[in-house]
Amino acid sequence: MNESFGKEYKLCSKKVMATVFEEGKTEKVYPFLLRYLAVDLRTNTRFQIVISVPKRKFKKAVDRNRIKRLIREAVRKKKYIIEEAITEEESQLALFLIYTSSQEESYQKIIDKIEALFLRLVENRA
Repeated sequence: MNESFGKEYKLCSKKVMATVFEEGKTEKVYPFLLRYLAVDLRTNTRFQIVISVPKRKFKKAVDRNRIKRLIREAVRKKKYIIEEAITEEESQLALFLIYTSSQEESYQKIIDKIEALFLRLVENRA
């Protein structure tokens, strides 16, 4: 199983991001809010993701970057959940993940919540 998480998984298109916010569906698992939309991406990956940690809740960039790093690692470890589910349908997802807590959670809690969020996403799409 490939656990790499390179540039091809990062959603960079501003048009697609705007569409996700206008037309996308929402899933919540505290401390995360996930907006998603089935779109046609120009990559070979099953999904692309944006990870956001609000400046309003974490003033220092050091804190925001640390949380984003932990989330990226959790997504890298648990991405197989989405990839296995989407492979059958041959569609692609644009994901926008927002961290909503006002304090930093432990890595173990983040990875557990990411797994729960991805499982709920797969379950509700089916």
